[in-house]
Amino acid sequence: MGKDDNFSEWYNDIVEKANLSDKRYPIKGMNVWTPYGWKIMRYVDDLIRKELDATGHDEVCFPLMIPETEFKKEKEHIKGFDSEVYWVTHAGLNELDVRLVIRPTSETAMYPMFSLWVRSHTDLPLKIYQLVNTFRYETKQTRSFIRVREIHFFESHTCHATEKDAQEQVEEDLVILEKIMERLCIPYSLMVRTEWDKFPGAYYTVGLDTAMPNGRMLQIGSIHHYRTNFSIPYNITYEDTDGEHKNVHQTTYGMSERLVGAMIGVHGDDKGLILPPPVAPVQVVIIPILSKGNADAVIKKAAAIERTLKDSGIRAKLDLRDERPGSKFFDWEIKGVPLRLEIGMRDIDNNVVTFARRDSGEKGTISSDDIVPGVEMILELIRKNMYDKAWKIQKENVVSVDSVKDLPERTLRFGWCGSEECGHRFEDENDLKLLGTPYIKEGFEGKCIVCGRHTDKVAYASRSM
Repeated sequence: MGKDDNFSEWYNDIVEKANLSDKRYPIKGMNVWTPYGWKIMRYVDDLIRKELDATGHDEVCFPLMIPETEFKKEKEHIKGFDSEVYWVTHAGLNELDVRLVIRPTSETAMYPMFSLWVRSHTDLPLKIYQLVNTFRYETKQTRSFIRVREIHFFESHTCHATEKDAQEQVEEDLVILEKIMERLCIPYSLMVRTEWDKFPGAYYTVGLDTAMPNGRMLQIGSIHHYRTNFSIPYNITYEDTDGEHKNVHQTTYGMSERLVGAMIGVHGDDKGLILPPPVAPVQVVIIPILSKGNADAVIKKAAAIERTLKDSGIRAKLDLRDERPGSKFFDWEIKGVPLRLEIGMRDIDNNVVTFARRDSGEKGTISSDDIVPGVEMILELIRKNMYDKAWKIQKENVVSVDSVKDLPERTLRFGWCGSEECGHRFEDENDLKLLGTPYIKEGFEGKCIVCGRHTDKVAYASRSM
């Protein structure tokens, strides 16, 4: 089944063929990370850690379980998650006095501790993050990385003296996001979610969405500005320079394993995965082209090139399996290895190595004397090409409309008066999700697509994954 024919079937087929995840674990939606898939996720985590550490965040690791007493302190928060959480009611044969929530997200786990950690203005800003698993009872059809019940998750949590300081943190988060997405070659839109779709307890939420090949949008993360909505019920206060006690302003920023799902959907083709070089477990695969009488010389040269690449920090692998070259090409194409090097006797005689790019299919040669800079240059060209191509597709996925007649299966841009009544009516009558309004303001003059009133507000909608 081709990617353009049936995206859902193609996606499931590619995940299985590339051996990224095993869904046969006996709890639905709690899949096993296989070695290749987990390596991809670990390299994504490394990118996240690098950017968070560089901006003064400290990594922590909080307990998995949260007492019900703490979970219920922010009323909007529990209302938003109450139907999705897993409860622990017994320890052995003993019924617990206080039920425990298995972490759906970490606000209610962290903030009782923040009230102990933050005392003075000198303790601010507090900027921490963790990479953990969260658990939500997903009732829709599960799909590896995109819709699961145990979610590998990054989340940062910050405390600030003022609302302005917290807003500056949101802006920093967007810079961090841009740097990570450049490495993953994932395009995204920034949408301020509607009041009924924002994170439970947030002042506002910015959704991070990327377009899938079927025209639907996949939310890959979100950024939340809380103001004092959590610091008041959790009593997170600081003493300012005048000796006055004030509640902190807070933000959070989170992304999940959906980043892996997004890379599969955005970049893959009918041959398999196409992985961005920064997170590919194998960046370069080396295939020796053997014939009678030259096998030892070719293998020796191929092994030397593998060592040279590895010594320079490039993740290279020499494939010495007893298989035909074509079969090896097929296997590594499924796994999305960015660059293939082929070495035969003719290449050795000409002091070159033949290359083939997974992203474009382009072939050529690299001088053996310049193998490291040559490979590094091509890997960067691959990354840039994948990034530019993905952004082009993301932009082409948006269609401006001024009526609800014959809405295409794309991301829709239209006028909206901003009222909840018109928003709900649009969603209900068209079976679409209102993604919200652009975080970066867009000029617009027109009419609300529902009520027809004049508006300068533009909104976006799509079917979601």
